[in-house]
Amino acid sequence: MAAPSSKVPPEMEGFVVGIIGMGEMGKMYAQRLSDAGWRLIPIANRINGCDREENFESLKQEFASRNNVQIFRNGHFVSRASDYIIYSVEAANIDRIVSLYGPSTKMGAIVGGQTSCKKPEIDAFEKYLPADVDIVSCHSLHGPGVDPRDQPLVLIKHRASDASFRKVETALSCLNSRYVYLTAHEHDHITADTQAVTHAAFLSMGKAWNSMQEYPWETARYIGGIENVKINLMLRIYNQKWHVYAGLAILNPEARVQIEQYAKSTTELYKLMLGGHAEELRARVYAAKERVFGGGAGGKYRWKDEPLLDDEVLDQFSLGKKPELLLPNNHLSLLAMVDCWSALGIVPYDHMICSTPLFRLWLGVTESIFRNSERLDEALRVAIEDNTFRSDDLEFTFAARGWAECVSLGHFETWKERFLVTQRFFEPRFAGAIEVGNEMLKVLARRRKGSVTSSPQAK
Repeated sequence: MAAPSSKVPPEMEGFVVGIIGMGEMGKMYAQRLSDAGWRLIPIANRINGCDREENFESLKQEFASRNNVQIFRNGHFVSRASDYIIYSVEAANIDRIVSLYGPSTKMGAIVGGQTSCKKPEIDAFEKYLPADVDIVSCHSLHGPGVDPRDQPLVLIKHRASDASFRKVETALSCLNSRYVYLTAHEHDHITADTQAVTHAAFLSMGKAWNSMQEYPWETARYIGGIENVKINLMLRIYNQKWHVYAGLAILNPEARVQIEQYAKSTTELYKLMLGGHAEELRARVYAAKERVFGGGAGGKYRWKDEPLLDDEVLDQFSLGKKPELLLPNNHLSLLAMVDCWSALGIVPYDHMICSTPLFRLWLGVTESIFRNSERLDEALRVAIEDNTFRSDDLEFTFAARGWAECVSLGHFETWKERFLVTQRFFEPRFAGAIEVGNEMLKVLARRRKGSVTSSPQAK
């Protein structure tokens, strides 16, 4: 269901939205809500917000020009004064933050959260919120730098009246996103399927290039076509805050399983390459292709007639100068992705209604290998016969295993350190990469427009 255009109905005049956690997503929500025209209502509608107390003065200054945004010193004030409170905080901190401010919630208010993993969020709400409070959570499946228009916005009616749920739908309609109605469990299952392994692949690429002290766009090995998407999306992920991906990976049990399997698939495929086991490698990859994409025994493929991405689109977005002759690549990261999906019984097309821009691009480049038999056979030939990428693949395998171990141990601090070290290495190129990445997302959005127009209606 597409979110309706933003108009405040008469019965919601004076409705106050509170945001606890004014990080990048919290600010984006505050700005969109503020811009939506709520201040035009005779009875002033307000957005209340807060962050850590040391950020109080800087936030007041940042939002000083918005008359309908009031910055409070802490979440107690936001909770007492707001009709709908959104906790926009790190998933790892949700329990502690709700324990602090949840008991102060206004009687009869609605409370939700914006974390990427809903189980700890819902557990915290049930544990600390008063019984008279309704619970309606949400999750915008994109980053703060992406235009939310037509992006999926999950709404979770966990404990709420129909009237309260309609108020949340109305308040968030200013984002112009597509509503997807799920339970908390469904949300965590789907986000694991569509995000966990995608993030693991890009995190591993970045860590591998960092370990090699190599900017990939400066070498002929990583210029053109598929490589452009890999590099730009890797940089896009490392330009985000470390906790954005840590919470989903470490706190979501299904994501843990998938990241572990991705590391296992990467390792086993790499060993087949090293051992020169061409027939076994080919049989394994083609079996995975059939399980994930269909097409076996003359059957129908699951992908659409028109690919998500094509070579002309892929070649547009290079950070380096394209050489006359592109070096062949075995694309271990893509082969391992499909092998992982196959091992876990995941069909990526099943959850396209909840797919993120990153996931659609990653599926697009994966498709570009697997829907072209000549290209896939060439990748398999290179995997056995060509050692050009052998050291790169070794570092990638180490990186994938390192992230998987970090997740299995539940070490947020280790994750943070691994992420920040790599982030600092690539930081000089973030600005240019984000600009190119935004153009990629626009092209994908134009291709996708009209292909998905509705979402599950069960509330």
